[in-house]
Amino acid sequence: MSFVDFVVEHLPFILKGVPVTLSLWALAITFGFFFGLVLAWCRIYAATPLYLLATVYIEIFRGTPMLVQMFFIYLGLPELGIVLDPFTSAVVAIGLNTSAYQAEYFRAALLSVPPGQMQAARAIGMKRTQALIYIVLPQALRRVLPQWSNEAILELKFTSIAFAIGVTEITARAEQIGYRTFEFFDVFLLVAIVYLVLTGIVAETLQWVERRVHIPGVTTVRSSAGS
Repeated sequence: MSFVDFVVEHLPFILKGVPVTLSLWALAITFGFFFGLVLAWCRIYAATPLYLLATVYIEIFRGTPMLVQMFFIYLGLPELGIVLDPFTSAVVAIGLNTSAYQAEYFRAALLSVPPGQMQAARAIGMKRTQALIYIVLPQALRRVLPQWSNEAILELKFTSIAFAIGVTEITARAEQIGYRTFEFFDVFLLVAIVYLVLTGIVAETLQWVERRVHIPGVTTVRSSAGS
């Protein structure tokens, strides 16, 4: 069987895993975004106890493999009475992991905003929280977008490890085909192409967003998608 014939026969089955992969990615990256903002806030503005908790959390999740974290949530937490299905476990694991990385991106972006912005906002009567939300944060999010885009693309690829706990996403379906046909070279070449297309679409979309919110002299835009 030629590779073209193999693609025609098996691509529809693999593509059925795309909605699962994209749902897993969207939920995890969104959770990581908001929790990452909270962690970044704790690292910059919170009292010492919250600062220490956020720092320890970030070091743990950046210092241990995501697959280990996923197994811990799916297989370890049931011993404590916390039972999650495979999909939810994968969302939580990837979301917690990416939040630690996103927190550091956000922290650097927040610190890159000139202190005078906060001082000016306070001078016109804004409370600190208002100044952070309406003045500092919008600037920081524009500055962080190129780095955040790379993280989003990376996490899309990391969804592939969810097959290890039984999530029937793209890689899991490819494995099923491989064990049924024993044509592992063809099936994983096909999967690589599918992921390449998906990451390419996401990269181009995020680069379009970067161009839309770009402020000359303040923010940067990547020269090419995914770079």
